[in-house]
Amino acid sequence: MAHELVQLIAEYGLLFVFANVLAEQIGLPLPSVPALIFAGALAVDGKISALDVFGAAFVASIIADGIWYVAGRYYGRSTLKTLCRISLSPDSCVRQTEVRFERWGGLTLVLANFVPGLSTIAPPLAGAMRLSWTRFLLLNTLGITIWAGTAIGVGMLFHSEIDRLILLMDQFETTAVEMIIALLALYIAIKWWKRRQFYKRLRVARITVDELHRLMDQGERPVVVDVRSRVSQDHDPRFIPSALVMDTGEVDKHLEQFPRDRDVVFYCTCPNEASSAFVAKKLINLGYSRVRPLQGGLDAWIEAGFEVENRTGAPADQTAMANAK
Repeated sequence: MAHELVQLIAEYGLLFVFANVLAEQIGLPLPSVPALIFAGALAVDGKISALDVFGAAFVASIIADGIWYVAGRYYGRSTLKTLCRISLSPDSCVRQTEVRFERWGGLTLVLANFVPGLSTIAPPLAGAMRLSWTRFLLLNTLGITIWAGTAIGVGMLFHSEIDRLILLMDQFETTAVEMIIALLALYIAIKWWKRRQFYKRLRVARITVDELHRLMDQGERPVVVDVRSRVSQDHDPRFIPSALVMDTGEVDKHLEQFPRDRDVVFYCTCPNEASSAFVAKKLINLGYSRVRPLQGGLDAWIEAGFEVENRTGAPADQTAMANAK
């Protein structure tokens, strides 16, 4: 069985690698690194060309990343919401990618393929952030080259061990195939379970933009807090009037600034209000009862035609927060 498998990969390996890499980069839960490592091992024995394997992986990555970059550039952050619907990665990966862009800048695209959940989100986010075509292609090409080259190189380096694995598979035949299928199914099941758990943690009542606007008009003075990442604020400097600016990690430092007898509303622009729901849930667990994320976030507020402020995003200081009370 293993011999037939080797012959099959030797004959159709490039197509398999291309399809595997393309599927993973598009967002499907099909890891492609094992295929690249296996192909690298076969290249040492002359059964397949390492350069051709690299070329197949490179072209597939460029196609998938290019599609997501264009989608992000022309359709903005709505692309990220679409991506999160078809991917098994939790919506929090968008926020994590934004934080990495803030810390690493363009280096994020170079390292994206080495970080689970980041490789698919980084290209459309780069497009939504209006990263230039030239800069995107340069950094993304460098990242793909390092990632694919490393995986193939590992396979070539450990080809003896992989050859022994192939012989072991030949001994067990059907059992080996069943194990591979079971491992892939387990990988997908774990990703699905993590996504379900993520949504379960964010199960909290939302407030609509109409309800929030009504509270503000009635003089209820709800405390509105913008918890978008700095990258997102720089990309879109619009804010809900009088909103405080706070990083999700700063909530614990400002608990005394959140009155328990008034509504506290958090908003962001991430898919399914992931960041704002996470922060709201944290305050609810601390005993706050009038805390809700804004359904649809800033995008829904703007689409409803409500007033916005244009200002440079900056962390809210104690004075601003005191004035909001």
